[in-house]
Amino acid sequence: MFLTHLSLKNYRNYESQTLEFMNNVNIILGENAQGKTNMMEAIYVLAMAKSHRTTNDKELIRWNEDYAKIEGKAVKKHGALSLELIISKKGKKAKCNHIEQQRLSQYVGHLNVVMFAPEDLNLVKGSPQVRRRFIDMEIGQVSPVYIHDLSQYQKLLQQRNHYLKMLQTRERQDETILDILTEQLIPLAAKITMKRHEFLFLLEKWAAPIHHEISRGLEQLQIQYESSIDVSEKVELSRIIEAYSEKFATIKEREIQRGMTLAGPHRDDISFIVNGKNVQTFGSQGQQRTTALSIKLAEIELIFSELGDYPILLLDDVLSELDDYRQTHLLDTIRRKVQTFVTTTSIDGIKHDIIKEAAIYKVHSGSITAPSCH
Repeated sequence: MFLTHLSLKNYRNYESQTLEFMNNVNIILGENAQGKTNMMEAIYVLAMAKSHRTTNDKELIRWNEDYAKIEGKAVKKHGALSLELIISKKGKKAKCNHIEQQRLSQYVGHLNVVMFAPEDLNLVKGSPQVRRRFIDMEIGQVSPVYIHDLSQYQKLLQQRNHYLKMLQTRERQDETILDILTEQLIPLAAKITMKRHEFLFLLEKWAAPIHHEISRGLEQLQIQYESSIDVSEKVELSRIIEAYSEKFATIKEREIQRGMTLAGPHRDDISFIVNGKNVQTFGSQGQQRTTALSIKLAEIELIFSELGDYPILLLDDVLSELDDYRQTHLLDTIRRKVQTFVTTTSIDGIKHDIIKEAAIYKVHSGSITAPSCH
């Protein structure tokens, strides 16, 4: 799939901007703080209905304006696609092929993107929250029902935590409501846990050979899901539900004392293991970067294997963070099969003949000039 057209209105520092794109490599060139990342973020938001940089949607609206609007046209394997997202202080409205979507979970997944930015190098060494967010965003692209389950889970979790707090402070004495909330939470927790297991199994299948190749055959990558419950290799929904029921029964008193939910997908983590050692703790910076790069390249292949269409790749200021070898590997892998957007302050740092085929856009003070072919 590839994006042919993008239109921004009152988005961040863009008052009004319309762009046409080529279906291979598009380079967004400009100094820092001119709007390069804002444009990349806009493509990401158009696809995911949320930003990778902020959880506060109001930040996406241009100063002193009431709303921001992103429109895009794409070509997919099965035909043309038109998307529109309006972000206002009241919330978001999404349209797909001019039809308003009742829920954002119905909208996400029509346009698929893989973002690789400097903060993604934190995927390995960052907090568990970073890794949970990564896995939730990626599964959401290939499974709309997952977004719905996750959103229901988060609402119930909030209610359960609130009630646990009231039991902790003795504002409430009745544990029956807690038991009902637990009973409602368990199937959702189980579905999310199962889907994450399945996804990471597939991700490892794609990432392990890529990592082996980038490390010149010296490293073996494994991905492990660190769950709050013990689940055997054979992951079945009924088994996970059972495990959660046992877990919540065991920790009930402790949860009341602490006033919070102590088990569930919201506390889980992912471990990346290279040659038997956890890369987060024992890996060198080079190994951590190779792991992050392998994961991103694996995401591209995984989405293609699930949907039959390659996603759009967004490389936001990341090429300068990779050494020549990893940079070349990345650009060789995506060449002529994945539409790619690259932001950079200079093309001199890109040592690859892919530059000759690229369309180069220049950004200055929230305005982008049409491409010149290099």
